[in-house]
Amino acid sequence: MKLLAGNANQPLASSIADYLDVPLTRAQVRRFADNEIFATIDENVRGEDVFIIQSTSAPANDHLMELLICMDALRRASARRITAVLPYFGYARQDRKTGGRTPISAKLVANLVTTAGADRVLTMELHAGQIQGFFDIPTDNLFITNTMEQDIRRNYKTDDLMIVSPDVGGVVRARALANRLGADLAIVDKRRERAGESEVMNIIGDVSGRACILFDDIVDSAGTLCNAAAAMMNKGAASVSAYVAHGVMSGGAFDRVDASALKELVVSNSIDHGDKFSKSSKVRCVSVAPLIGEAIRRIANEESVSKLFD
Repeated sequence: MKLLAGNANQPLASSIADYLDVPLTRAQVRRFADNEIFATIDENVRGEDVFIIQSTSAPANDHLMELLICMDALRRASARRITAVLPYFGYARQDRKTGGRTPISAKLVANLVTTAGADRVLTMELHAGQIQGFFDIPTDNLFITNTMEQDIRRNYKTDDLMIVSPDVGGVVRARALANRLGADLAIVDKRRERAGESEVMNIIGDVSGRACILFDDIVDSAGTLCNAAAAMMNKGAASVSAYVAHGVMSGGAFDRVDASALKELVVSNSIDHGDKFSKSSKVRCVSVAPLIGEAIRRIANEESVSKLFD
């Protein structure tokens, strides 16, 4: 196989390459003077099984165009199969019409990825599982539950844990983690007045004296998590932590978390934030390189990916 990395998350790509003991393919992804993107592959890829690793995180449009242009270069260089590895799939939250005359951008991005030359897609913790149906090519959606469970067992006593879903839509995800840990489940009932703002209304479940762990797929501005943590502490929770698959962390999210009632926020390295993790007093990162690397190995060897989650 060949591994190719865009500029979105070079540290994760290098970690995946180390896990697989396969060097990253030499390539250049750069900008012209007018900021147009240019890519060239500096190795022969004819007849190869190529995996291109690129999160479509901020700046989402630049990283998406890098992905599309790299795939076009691979297709024109006669790669046998191209797999788009998207640790974080941007535009996933625009997965339905929310009002009149609005787009379904997740479907548009799926069409772009397919048209650019992808033969299959490997992603992780899609915001909505049905997005897999937006692609007309094989799509594998990895779950981070096992990775987070292992970290929780290393850092928390499991006898007084309570897993908390930050909204009704995330109950299935939170319940899966709670079942694996043998923990109870609570739900935050909130009302969102407008995008980026939320108001915690009620806590469904008795969190008094419990070590609570919020579990979600995406943390953006961190407003919802911080509000939920404050609400649970007001209800008598012993502590509140959060485990989230994708740390978008836009705006002042790091500062907001550091100043909040959260004990800590744990996110994966699906999105690269440079040295911001080391500078934060409460945000830390767990690596998903073994998870993604093992899935890549199984795809290359035509083995089952779903067995990873049995």
